Amino acid sequence: MKHMSDCTVLHNQVKMPWLGLGVYKIPDGEEVRGAVRFALEHGYRSIDTAALYDNEAGVGQAVKESGLRREDLFITTKVWNTDQGYESTLAAFETSRKKLAMDTIDLYLIHWPVKGKYKETWKALEKLYKEGWVRAIGVSNFHVHHLEDLLVDCEIKPMVNQVEYHPLLSQQELRRFCQAQGIQLEAWSPLARGQILNNSTVQAIAAKHQKTPAQIVLRWDLQNGVVTIPKSSRAERIAENAGIFDFVLSADDMAALDGLNENKRVGQDPDNFNF
Repeated sequence: MKHMSDCTVLHNQVKMPWLGLGVYKIPDGEEVRGAVRFALEHGYRSIDTAALYDNEAGVGQAVKESGLRREDLFITTKVWNTDQGYESTLAAFETSRKKLAMDTIDLYLIHWPVKGKYKETWKALEKLYKEGWVRAIGVSNFHVHHLEDLLVDCEIKPMVNQVEYHPLLSQQELRRFCQAQGIQLEAWSPLARGQILNNSTVQAIAAKHQKTPAQIVLRWDLQNGVVTIPKSSRAERIAENAGIFDFVLSADDMAALDGLNENKRVGQDPDNFNF
């Protein structure tokens, strides 16, 4: 993990960049287009959106305007909870694909484990994958028990599980389970919505490496084998978040960051979400 172009290899041999740009809550139109264009100009090759974010059209436009080859990019989107189910997921995917103006999507995720629906939703994702509409399929916000339930009778194992992950919520059991199953863990809200940045341990490690607290936390993600997708619409933050490939955290640094875990969430618990 020494360059922005470095990738993890999913269990179906598709390459996925270790670093991506998240666009949650970035309004569609010029704001998301500007953020994505800036990121792509500065070496990012992975963009993570979702139907819920209502900015897929802007993401697609920015990709088109970038002039980069589509095959050099990795675009993720997700099916929202109200669209889960077999036929409705297939329809939702087509809507997302048209908004993005792309022939294929690199990664399509189930956004949340909606009880009684996520297995049928997964069957739809398997169909999309087998027919070549998506290069990889996965889930988001799945606990171990959700994954175990899915693995009982799925035809294709999820390639990715995107979850809330940061030093205050290090999810060790889930990380070990995903590693054992060959499921790539991916971090959303890797900076705990900024709550981790004022932590004295993080700041001390940042001072030692002459890096920012955000860069320290994102590097911790990578060295734990976790893909990270920090969200920002600000050019200086997007550039800062990319500066994580020219240094290495020591074993002591990693242990100190691991020790910050409080099982503290900044988002909803996948067992008790209300949307």
